[in-house]
Amino acid sequence: MLELKLNDRVELKKQHPCGGRTWLILRLGMDIKLRCETCGHELMLPRSKAEKAVKKILSEEAEG
Repeated sequence: MLELKLNDRVELKKQHPCGGRTWLILRLGMDIKLRCETCGHELMLPRSKAEKAVKKILSEEAEG
């Protein structure tokens, strides 16, 4: 299970139709809400699908 946190930037396995691959996590729970950093499109995915779609966590919001 991935350690996702609010405001993490993640890279997904599949590219968005706009050409972007990086997404910002806006909401966590049973569903995860993501915003494309290229075009601003928002979507909600069930946690199980979102965790499978994430390729890597790019950065976390300013720690400390």
